[in-house]
Formats: sequence, structure tokens, C-alpha cells
Amino acid sequence: MNSILIENAKKYVNKLLMPLENHYYHSYEHSIDVMTRAVYLAEKEWLSFDEVEMLWLAALFHDTWFVIQYDKNEPIWAKIARNYLKWILYPDNKIDLIEKIILATDPAYKEPKNQYEAIIKDADMDNLWRDDFLKKNNDIKKELEIVKKIKIKDPEWRHASVELLKEFKYKTLSQKLERDKKKVENLKKMIHELEEDWIL
Repeated sequence: MNSILIENAKKYVNKLLMPLENHYYHSYEHSIDVMTRAVYLAEKEWLSFDEVEMLWLAALFHDTWFVIQYDKNEPIWAKIARNYLKWILYPDNKIDLIEKIILATDPAYKEPKNQYEAIIKDADMDNLWRDDFLKKNNDIKKELEIVKKIKIKDPEWRHASVELLKEFKYKTLSQKLERDKKKVENLKKMIHELEEDWIL
């Protein structure tokens, strides 16, 4: 794995995402979170150094489309990564694969077609079943309210969060083994908050 390549790409993505002040969730920190988890899972799943590098890059660039527009941005998702990687003369066949891996993070893209897509989907949704889930969940709500200039009622948001926790299933064995217990705990916490809303 080319450490200089990765460090330069991190600097580039940080420069792109830094001006997005109201992005409390979709930030450079989130990109690093996803990148770190994707690399961890790739190594757990015994991928080669080249495969880990491609997942590293895909995860790092997967949310850079926010710098162009917030909604209806699917066509932009992989273009920024493609342009950067072509500029640094990264191999075309690897760029094609990285582009497909990035596009798999689309929430509407339900079922991964290969191990790379499974890993990045698990990494992108990893926050659902971590100790900081409630904070991250509130960060997404705050971001949506500010960027879209809307008000989301707490019970409605919590209900949507419960549905997401119930619906999403991890794709890799490594993620299932490590996160399923925390999934149950976070789901119980969110249901408890919903019950408190009903009582009030």
C-alpha cells in the first residue's frame, strides 16, 4: 500500500470538505471513520494490499459529492475521485473499480455485488452500532435541519432511526460478529426514547 498516495489523498479530501461548516455528520471526520473501518474490515476479510488500498481510497472519497450539491447527487459521487485519481496517473482499471465501490454507498443500493461493496457499505453504516450512535444520529438531524432549512420533530426522527436500525443488515461476517450486540443495545435505547415521547 502506497502511504504517500494515501496521505496526499487525505490532504486533498480534507481541503475539499473543510469549508462545509454546517455538515455536522458528513464531514472529513466521517470520511476518516469510514476509511478506517473499511481498511480494518478489508484486512479482517483477508484482502490483498492492492485491494485494501482501493477500499481505502473509495472510503476516503465516498462523500466528497457534498461539495457540489446536497441532494440528487448520485452522478457526482464517483466523479471527483475519478478526476483526482486520473490526475495522479492511478491505473484506469483500478479507478473503474473504485468508482463502483463508491457508488455502492448509495442508500438505495441495497445488495452489494461483491466483497468490496459489502465492506464499504458496512463501514459507511458502522456508526449505527457504535457507542457514539446517539451523538452521530443527532448530528445527522442537525445537519439536515440547517442545510435543508427544515424542522424535524424529535419523535418522527427517532421513529425513522428505529426503522433504519431494524432494516439495515451488515453484509460481512466480521462486521456481524463485532457489531450485532451493540446493534441490539442501540435499538433498545432508541425505542426507549420513543416510548418517553409517547408518555410525554
